[in-house]
Amino acid sequence: EQGAALKIPAELPSEIEEAIRAMAARAFRALGCDGMARVDFFVTDDMRFVVNEINTIPGFTDISMYAKAMAASGVGYAEIIDRLVAHGLARAGRSKAA
Repeated sequence: EQGAALKIPAELPSEIEEAIRAMAARAFRALGCDGMARVDFFVTDDMRFVVNEINTIPGFTDISMYAKAMAASGVGYAEIIDRLVAHGLARAGRSKAA
């Protein structure tokens, strides 16, 4: 079957995974993203990769790709929400305890 496949976590050599993570971070910063975004890539059979899109408002349910990707990196859904709330409060100059 041809077409794209979603694999979380991706089965990639560690050096490719590191390069993709670095490129995702550069793309996030280059566009001035803040808080959360999902950077999607296409990876070819010969391990070349290209940014497909940067989704600044990714689906945000516990079954969305964003939540699945975070879970694969060890961050649970409740922790994602806690981190985003803390980040938003810090940006607004308030603390979570306030």
